[in-house]
Amino acid sequence: MAKYMLIMRADDASYAKFENIDFNEILDAMGKFNDELIRAGVLLAAEGLDDAKEGVVVDFTGETPVVTDGPYGETKELFGGYYILDVASKQEAIEWAKRAPMTAGTKTEIRRVASIDEFPQDNEWIQKERAWREQTGQL
Repeated sequence: MAKYMLIMRADDASYAKFENIDFNEILDAMGKFNDELIRAGVLLAAEGLDDAKEGVVVDFTGETPVVTDGPYGETKELFGGYYILDVASKQEAIEWAKRAPMTAGTKTEIRRVASIDEFPQDNEWIQKERAWREQTGQL
């Protein structure tokens, strides 16, 4: 089994499509999908993000960090939420992503989540993180 993150991305046009959909309809569709993931035993986490207007960006491209409040000048794609699934393969993650509701006009990026076991185990910081993960029940 491996962890995969499904990153839900949308642009201004696709967000606009959802403005006229009753919120209870959205909750129902997402709830049914989430229930399928739970019953299949693959869902580890899922969260939606607040409106981009409420966010900030810390830009490190200059000499000192610059903080900019949302909304942003050009929003070709916004990261709107994510799922973390524990599945057997990338193909299985793809199949789950293809079943996600409320995706018209959006994109879902799928990326494998690296395991702590892939890092040098003799590194002091990896050892500290492993201890923290064990203490918090994450390992």
